[in-house]
Amino acid sequence: MDRRVKWRQSRRQENRRYLVGFVLWHLGTGSSDFNHMTARIRLCPLALLAGLLWAAPTILANHILFRVDPAQSLDRFPTSNAAISIVSSDRGAALRISTGTKERWPGITLSAPGGHWELSAFADVVVQVRNVGTNRGTLNCRVDNPGADGTKNCVNGSLTLNPGQRGTLRVHLRRASDDTLDGKLFGLRGYPVSAGGPGTVNASNITQILLFVNQPRERFVFEVAEIRATGSHTPPTAWVTDADPFFPFIDTFGQYQHKNWPGKVHSLAELQQRRDAEARELVAQSGPKDWNKYGGWATGPQLKPTGFFRTEKHKGKWWLVDPDGRLFFSHGIDCVRLTDLTPIEERAHWFEDFPGDRDEFRQFISKGYALKGHYAGRSPQSFAFSSANLKRKYGDNWRAENADIIHQRLRSWGINTIANWSDSSVFLMRRTPYTDNIGSGGSKRIEGSEGYWGKFPDVFDPSFSNSVRRAMDGKRNTSAKDPWCIGYFSDNEMSWGNETSLALAALKSPPDQAAKAALIAGLRAKYADIEKLNSTWGTCHASWDALLANRGSPDEEKARTDLTAFYTKTAETYFRTVREVIKAVAPNQLYLGCRFAWVDDLADLAAGKYCDVISYNLYKHSVADFHNPSSDKPLIIGEFHFGALDRGLFHTGLVPVENQAARAASYKEYVLGALRHPQFVGTHWFQYMDEPTTGRVYDEENYQIGFVDIADTPYAETIAASREVGNQLYRQP
Repeated sequence: MDRRVKWRQSRRQENRRYLVGFVLWHLGTGSSDFNHMTARIRLCPLALLAGLLWAAPTILANHILFRVDPAQSLDRFPTSNAAISIVSSDRGAALRISTGTKERWPGITLSAPGGHWELSAFADVVVQVRNVGTNRGTLNCRVDNPGADGTKNCVNGSLTLNPGQRGTLRVHLRRASDDTLDGKLFGLRGYPVSAGGPGTVNASNITQILLFVNQPRERFVFEVAEIRATGSHTPPTAWVTDADPFFPFIDTFGQYQHKNWPGKVHSLAELQQRRDAEARELVAQSGPKDWNKYGGWATGPQLKPTGFFRTEKHKGKWWLVDPDGRLFFSHGIDCVRLTDLTPIEERAHWFEDFPGDRDEFRQFISKGYALKGHYAGRSPQSFAFSSANLKRKYGDNWRAENADIIHQRLRSWGINTIANWSDSSVFLMRRTPYTDNIGSGGSKRIEGSEGYWGKFPDVFDPSFSNSVRRAMDGKRNTSAKDPWCIGYFSDNEMSWGNETSLALAALKSPPDQAAKAALIAGLRAKYADIEKLNSTWGTCHASWDALLANRGSPDEEKARTDLTAFYTKTAETYFRTVREVIKAVAPNQLYLGCRFAWVDDLADLAAGKYCDVISYNLYKHSVADFHNPSSDKPLIIGEFHFGALDRGLFHTGLVPVENQAARAASYKEYVLGALRHPQFVGTHWFQYMDEPTTGRVYDEENYQIGFVDIADTPYAETIAASREVGNQLYRQP
């Protein structure tokens, strides 16, 4: 069928779905903002009325997905290592799920009546849940299409609750699409149809919902009162249209060409007009009035000034303290830098009026290394649309002009920290406090380990401490001993795995692996005789040398005590080594940890032993109830964000929301929740600018996650939220 015909048919279907969502949203919120919704609907009033009548039966069928009926049979709910029952609660009947510990994912499956739910009109599936057990626990919810495997054809959500706590577990119905225009589009995380790839679903064909606990070591008991589809699905701005031809689809500013949206730049004159208008705005809104030069609480308590940032627990809450002795909450943004490359190799026909063809912009063409995706392992020709746009906007002196604007913007926006991965030419201007980072790149890795960003460093090999030392030596004349530098992160989102993974990785490694030698040396010191080890582990190694040569794994349960002991030894060696190196060069700066994304409690406890502040990259809606095993250490968020598909990009990022208004609201909720938490001393948003529309070269990400877009236009809704938070930063109860 002709693409244009298919598009028109899908648009008619979408109009009907909008109507369903509108009615539910209208009835649920009492809002009368009729124009806001109908502006999206390409229907005349008569068609609108007809659509409402058509949609009415669907509303009741799809809104409530599951509600407990005390008379229903429990046989219809398949379980895995979980006991279920129907109980009476203070809010009516509820399904009680008690999970065991024998399976990896104990839980329950709720199948759709009639084979599937049609949820195209909705934004989320929400589960009303209560933890009625005695242990703090996390309930996971997976919403499936046919063929779901935990990664593909499904979307996931989770909620951690303390004993007795209620909450709403939300799963966003992130839409799937595999339409790459017959392979003509490639190298992107999200395509200009809707978000696609792993972690997406076809919302019109939801077949089941899974509720489960992930690899529990103890028993959990949850009660589920109701599951419903809710929220109105906001379709992406960048739907493939009936544009003929589709290529080129990226304009000279690096924006999607076939659609309009608020904030899109249409001309050089418009870009420059925005520069002048913003200059006036930054003068009028220069920043919070109760901040000192660092962004600390100028009118708050006067604590001991040390000339550097430090931590202190004040009236039951952890804080950073700035060099002048004022309370400081690190409200920051990552990746405050000038360049993000997108591949142009094999894509010449994608771009309209490509600026790289002109002499004045050739400087922004370079090769960038690709770790993942279509260009993996290669260094394709790439272009920095963001830098080209900055030159257009600010002129030949754009680097200095933009750096100055960045500091003005951050202060005006209520931001007081330039966070990780940022450009040293900006943060070394010493007008906004900043964090720096060092890595262990170049050190030997544990060959048996696995991780999204690579293998775990072998902390027992001399190359590890040497590489960290070299990285820190490079800071001697820049950030080290600089009062504006809060401290240092090390590495990022490392492959910590579970409490036995690093020991098992060492055992799977070759005999010359230093970590393996360290593990076996410890076992030899403990057991002396190999037969004693064999008796405990249930193995049959002929000698210690045979164990060194062996690359298999023992029974994890029988060897658990030794495996977890080595995990702790590895984690503590990592954090102790990094701390010693940092303090040798910059004794007054803070060690901010390794930005945990996946972490076991043993690694967390090791971080608490050696880090001044423990850092986490937590991509979720709230951290207000976050718990860490150290319990009384200052914590900081290294990364979080929210994204939507209503401004011309093709991917929401890791935490999708409906639109820019929802993004702003989520931002406020997240930061203020952290601010009220007794341990958090800061939150750092990832990142300053949207990623390229056609994907960053490193790993194809093209997320709508910036405070500014690719053409340097600030997102008004997010900026307003940030300013509001900044003005409340030191006024929270």
